[in-house]
Order: sequence, then C-alpha cells, then structure tokens
Amino acid sequence: MRRNRRARIVATLGPASSDEAAVRALFERGVDVFRLNFSHGTQSDHARRLETIRALEQEFGRPIGVLLDLQGPKLRLGTFDGGRVQLEAGARFRLDMDRTPGDARRAPLPHPEIFAALQDGTELLLDDGKLRLRVERHGADFAETTVLVGGPISDRKGVNVPSVLLPLSPLTPKDRDDLDFGLALGVDWVALSFVQRPEDIEEARALIGSRAWIMAKLEKPAAIEHLEGIVALSDGIMVARGDLGVELPPEQVPQLQRRIVRACRQAGKPVVVATQMLESMIAAPVPTRAEVSDVATAVYDGVDAVMLSAESASGKYPLEAVAMMDRIIARVEADPSYRSGIDATHAAAQATTADAVCASLRDVAALLAPAATVTYTSSGFTSLRAARERPAVPILSLTPDIVGARRMAMVWGVHAVLVDDVHDVAEMIECACRTARTEGFANPGDHVVVVAGLPFGQSGTTNLLHVARIPR
Repeated sequence: MRRNRRARIVATLGPASSDEAAVRALFERGVDVFRLNFSHGTQSDHARRLETIRALEQEFGRPIGVLLDLQGPKLRLGTFDGGRVQLEAGARFRLDMDRTPGDARRAPLPHPEIFAALQDGTELLLDDGKLRLRVERHGADFAETTVLVGGPISDRKGVNVPSVLLPLSPLTPKDRDDLDFGLALGVDWVALSFVQRPEDIEEARALIGSRAWIMAKLEKPAAIEHLEGIVALSDGIMVARGDLGVELPPEQVPQLQRRIVRACRQAGKPVVVATQMLESMIAAPVPTRAEVSDVATAVYDGVDAVMLSAESASGKYPLEAVAMMDRIIARVEADPSYRSGIDATHAAAQATTADAVCASLRDVAALLAPAATVTYTSSGFTSLRAARERPAVPILSLTPDIVGARRMAMVWGVHAVLVDDVHDVAEMIECACRTARTEGFANPGDHVVVVAGLPFGQSGTTNLLHVARIPR
C-alpha cells in the first residue's frame, strides 16, 4: 500500500476507534501513525490496540508507526464544597496545601512545587485559562491572589503557571510505569509531555535508550526559550498547541508554530502539528473552513505530519476526519506554489559528508526528475537526512530493520520497505531497482537516485550517491 502524498497523518485511537474494523478503516483511509494516548484508557486497552495494528501491518505489508503519548504531570486544584463555586473579578482568593474542600475564598492546591516557584506578580491560569489569578503574597505552602478574570470553577480543574519554570520532572510515577509497559510492547515513538528544558529529554533518554525515538511535546513557554537545545536532543517534535495556546496569548501561537517547524526542518528532525486541527469534526461530518486552512497552512510550511486527537479517538466521524485530512494534504501538495514555498524555506545543509551527499541528491532529483530517490539505511539516518532536503520525488527507504521502518512512517515523503541485508554495492543497486518497480515507483527505463552509507550497517555513514536506470 502506497500513500501518494508526502505529509503524514497521525490519528489517536480511543473509544470511537478501538475495534479491529475501526482501526483497519482508519488505516485504509490514510493513517500512517497511530497514537496511543495514555492519559486515557487502561494499559490493557492500549495493548489490544497495538496488537490490532501489528496484525494490520502483517496483512498489508506496510510498516505502521505507533506513538505512545505519556500523560505527564497534571497540575490540578482540589475539590470544592458543593463541587462548584463562582469567583468574582477583584476578589481575594487563597490557594494552599490544606486538602479541605474549598469555597469562594480559598481552594486546595496540592502541588508544593508550584508554591516553591512562585513570585509576587506571577499569574496563574485555571480551567484552560478561563480564569486568571495574580499572586500578591506567597509562601512554601500558600499563595494569596487577586482574581483578575472571574467565572465558575469546579473540582479538579487544571492549573497553568505560564511564566515560571517549574521544578518538575516530565515523568511521573504513572508515566514511568506506562513507559515500561509500552516499551515492552514495542512502541516506536514516545511523546514526552511537559518538556521545559533539554535536561528533560536527557532524563527520558536515560530510561528509553534506543528502544524508541523520543518526540518532545512543546506545550510550555519555557520550552520555547530552550528550543534549539530541545530539538538537538530529541528525535522529533510535536507542536502541542492546546496548552501552548493556554499559557501564551493565542495570537502568538501561529508565529511560534512556524518557528518550531523551521527549526525542525533545519535540524532534519520530524515535526508534527497537533491539537484542534479538525476540532469541529468531533460532532460534525465536515470541518470549518478555518480548520481546513489551518491544516493546509501546516502542510504548506513543510511539516512531517499533522495529527488528529479527539476527532479520531472519541468523535462521531473519525473516518471522515482522516479522509478530509488526506484530501487537504493532497490538494496542497498538488498546488505549484507548494513546491516553491518548500524550496524558499529550505535551510542550507550542514558541512558534513552526509548532508553533502543528500544536498546533491536534491539537485540531481531536480535536474533528472527520476522516478524516486532510494535510501538504503539500517538506523534511519540516511532517510532522515534525505527527507530534510525535501526532494521533489518520493523517498523509497529500504531497510533490513522493521523497527527503523516503523519509525520512518512519521517522516515526510518516506515510504519504508523491509528488505534483506545486502553485502555489496551491486547487490544494493539491484535491490533498489527491483523494489522501486515492485512498489510501483518506477518502470523499466526510469532513473532512480540511490543514497547509502558504506560500510553497510553503520549509522551516520551516508557517503554514496548513485544514479541507476531500471533495466528494461
């Protein structure tokens, strides 16, 4: 099965898309990577979903990526007497560690790390930013605040502290348990929530090692301040616009999204744009025109993937949402201005042998218009560097490693195929030509551009470019 588009689709599985028939239908409609959201559902739920995905992979002979999304720390108020109160603008309101149910004058906030990081004047956001408080006075276990924006507030609503670097690990005990479980199942990517600094990636890497690739979710303003360091240490980036849009003025989010995408494209790291992309399709069979434009804008910017959350996990129209996203991507990529925009935002290659080879691949593809570029890779490095160049022709990634093939499902323009090990260049070229034909990329007489690293099996050795003609 071949996708005739470059950008990829990530879809979240949930109550609306858990059985075998639903997962199959989503895959056939265009899903490349399935997201298992560990904020919801049980471990056994996710294990069954992954088993279904792997069965589909065997049936269709196409590697399918699986993204484990960890919940991360959840900062929440405690409960209220009666379950709900009204806060009035201008009123004083106290937050403290006392777990007694709150009222209109105080509420429990069982997070000492928040109090430890507060300063006078810090603003706190409640319930996804619907209410806003300003800290007037604080201590190790309390904060006296003024209500700037009032409204109703109920039990266990979320708390955001946008301007403060919180002394919190991104991995809670629940996350560590879920991580062990998911790695044992064989997930391909791990999405790390609540990333604030590069050290958070290092902490996760110490636990994950090479068993999965790490995707940092950028949802905190502090992460933007350390963007380059986080991108450098991560395997991929997710622009998690939900919390980012709560903690920052919403008019800043499009600018930051574009900045993050460009930083990832420059580094050659896969980037996913997520949250509320087709939000109205949770309840409606068609999206708003603004949502269509939102998805299209991300594709025009050259993202590797766009993601569906509740639309596919719990919405009424998961198949329609995937089909709509597929059509939007296809229409954008057929637009002549798409290619010119990709070329205009292309970053200069680094001064390495691998980038010199892949930059030449881009030039050869533009001059010769081959049927495909073919990368032979064991670790995925060659395919990633080739995808960074955003060549005008498809990238056929040949690998003897199923794990690497699944990870490539997240990457722009890459069609991964599992092949046997090769032992010399002639065998590799023959394999590339044969696979380009059998996968429907090339016909007899067509050219393909082959990129690989010698010696075979060593990561980061991309040093060979060969133009081959498919035998007649």
